[in-house]
Amino acid sequence: MSDYGTPPQDPTQPNPYGEPPAQTNPYGQPPAYGQPAYGQQPGYGMPTAQAYDYAGWPKRVGAYLIDGLILLLAYIPAYVGTAVNANSSDGATAAGLLLTLVGIVLYIGVFVWNTCMKAGRTGYSIGKGVLGIKLVNEGTGQPIGAGMAFVRQLAHIIDALPCYLGFLWPLWDSKRQTFADKILKTVVVNQPKG
Repeated sequence: MSDYGTPPQDPTQPNPYGEPPAQTNPYGQPPAYGQPAYGQQPGYGMPTAQAYDYAGWPKRVGAYLIDGLILLLAYIPAYVGTAVNANSSDGATAAGLLLTLVGIVLYIGVFVWNTCMKAGRTGYSIGKGVLGIKLVNEGTGQPIGAGMAFVRQLAHIIDALPCYLGFLWPLWDSKRQTFADKILKTVVVNQPKG
């Protein structure tokens, strides 16, 4: 009898608990987990980079100038109202103040409508539409929406900070982007409105 209370077994007798499983080399390659990989399914995975015809700097500046001219026209009532008040011997007049207020509201309204609402929803401000260029999301090729168009206008502050370098950046950038475009992942492309 053994010291541990189990009787020694005859090596010719079968094991009462069944055969132990086959042992593998503990130092060999570990087994693979999961299913074998399949090839890439069509329509899935990383989106492919779109080939864009980027708008050049002269067209972008031209669109900016056209949009600026429209804003200037919208501001005329405010200018006239200020001139009326300045030339009045009695100080500010009701007509002058009203014209100034109308001009400021008109200026802000035209700015928000043209550069945020219109350009955000369609990709075209009035100036961009005239020159056949369009603002789109770099990844999707779609307009960026009114909210992001407003944020892009705010991001143009960054273009102005280093001596207006961000506004000149499209001259040598491969995607013709300003700093604001890079931050928001937008591009301006040649695409006639039609």
